[in-house]
Amino acid sequence: MRIFGLAGWSGSGKTSLVVRLLPELVRRGIRVSTVKHAHHAFDIDQPGKDSHRHRLAGASEVVISSSHRWALMHELRGAPEPRLTELLRHMSEVDLVVVEGFKRESHPKLEIHRPSLGKPLLQPDDPDIVAVASDVPLSGLAVPVLSLDDTAGLASFLLDHVGLTRVS
Repeated sequence: MRIFGLAGWSGSGKTSLVVRLLPELVRRGIRVSTVKHAHHAFDIDQPGKDSHRHRLAGASEVVISSSHRWALMHELRGAPEPRLTELLRHMSEVDLVVVEGFKRESHPKLEIHRPSLGKPLLQPDDPDIVAVASDVPLSGLAVPVLSLDDTAGLASFLLDHVGLTRVS
């Protein structure tokens, strides 16, 4: 399974880019899944629902299933947060997994950089960043700089980098 990540500071537009890239990749015939890292406590479950009651009662894992989708919730209960490679083992085989976040994990990444945020580039210190996408031209980088607004071009770069054939 090929993986390609998007890294950047909070507010840089990683999620917005993922949401733009997904339909472009699907249009090109790529079966794609995503992994998103959350930096805070999150919960997809809701108090009062049966699955929430199962977890509160002590279940280590709860699977919720319907005719439209299913989800697995795994409680860490003090165990360390799993690494990206461990999470990927739980996923079904697809052509490509787009990873949002996990910037400290080793996999090819596109850095999303907006100088207006006032944050430094990650690229000089992260050898896994293979290109930077920015909303303004940048010069002097050791990796390609791509336009953050060029969704089709970013999709092409990503597919070329991971060695997937493009449909168009």
